[in-house]
Amino acid sequence: MKVNNKMELLGSAPVPRALLALGIPTMLGMLINALYNLADSYFVGGLGTGQMGAVTVAFPLGQLVTGLGLLFGNGAAACLSRLLGCGDWDRANKTASTAVYGGLGVGAAVILALSVFLEPVLRWAGALDNVMPYAVAYTRIYLVFSIFNVFNVTMNNIVSSEGAAKAAMCALLAGAALNVVLDPVFIYGLDLGVSGAAIATAISQAVSSLVYMCYILRGRSVFSFRLRDCCFSWDILSEILKIGVPTLVFQMLSSLSVSMTNSAAKEYGPSALAAMGPAAKIMSMGSLTVFGFLKGFQPVAGFSYGAKKFDRLREAVKISVLWSTAFCLVFGLIIGLLSGQIMGLFTKGDEAMIRTGAAALRASGATFVLFGFYTVCSFLFLVIGKAKEGCILGACRQGICFIPAILFLPAVRGLDGVVCAQPAADVLSALTAAALAARLHRQLKAEEADIQE
Repeated sequence: MKVNNKMELLGSAPVPRALLALGIPTMLGMLINALYNLADSYFVGGLGTGQMGAVTVAFPLGQLVTGLGLLFGNGAAACLSRLLGCGDWDRANKTASTAVYGGLGVGAAVILALSVFLEPVLRWAGALDNVMPYAVAYTRIYLVFSIFNVFNVTMNNIVSSEGAAKAAMCALLAGAALNVVLDPVFIYGLDLGVSGAAIATAISQAVSSLVYMCYILRGRSVFSFRLRDCCFSWDILSEILKIGVPTLVFQMLSSLSVSMTNSAAKEYGPSALAAMGPAAKIMSMGSLTVFGFLKGFQPVAGFSYGAKKFDRLREAVKISVLWSTAFCLVFGLIIGLLSGQIMGLFTKGDEAMIRTGAAALRASGATFVLFGFYTVCSFLFLVIGKAKEGCILGACRQGICFIPAILFLPAVRGLDGVVCAQPAADVLSALTAAALAARLHRQLKAEEADIQE
């Protein structure tokens, strides 16, 4: 009965209802997840600028590890929704199992390599000499236990692909709520400083993993996740990697963009470096909320395309663009208007840090209205199996458009150039998405006409 209900929601329920039922729980879960990322910055901010800098330079490493979960999780989820639409249950089980065990294996190997070369990696990420001791103390713990996050991100995508958005939300909510409670206890109550923040995060991620394990062991999933279903054949892996690799590229470029921003900002002092961390995490609250909502769009779009229900696919795209753009407009306005007050929460009174962070928030908030449309296009290309276009879009915002901006603008505008690099990349990425979307619209029209004939 649960399987039938999930398939009904994906395939025949009214599109607005399906998007809300699948998107709202995941959106709330990811928003809460963004809040607990901010919790580290908020509580660590009371320790000093050096400690805040440590959390800032560790952030891109966390994004890199998260990318491994997205490589297997999002790669599998994109084809799982199509397989469910086609009714191919055996292949769907093999794909889901391969994604979980493959993600854990690759994640463990990468975490080990980063741990061995931790100090050089942190220096590349922008750590100054006065920040390095705190960065090592925080990242060494945070990195090792991020294997739980690889599992969580993989499962979040797979669970969302089968229409179980509430289960994904519960897992994220459990970890987020616990982290907010444990942060002040470990940082100040037990006087562990930045190490306490890392320990609190590790425990919280482990609890989220436990929620997903309960979901699997109680038989709530439509997939089996049996070890014997794990199949590293090229036939299965190619479907996962075709979508997963562009997603990983996007995440790696996100990590690179944060590191390049940190490296550019540190030239203007520790306050400028420290400001970049909270500013990036505050904007990630908006972007993760959009991502969370579009996790509901992803299975609806993939199922509709797999079942060749083109009217349903077009309706899902139209509604998703409208709703996500409206949210981005409101979020950008709020962030811009309250930028100074928001940044003041993350420091004891470092006026230079507040001034730089507020400028970054205002600039990013002004162009954030474009993010919803850009992200819907990125998700759409990936979920219908058009990996080349998906890879181009995935690489645009944080790579193809951002890297020239962060290299050129600071050279001519100084610190203002660092602040404006991401907004400039946002505008160029949205224009690229519009061009690719127009071509895709014509292709889908032609494919629909062929099927009708």
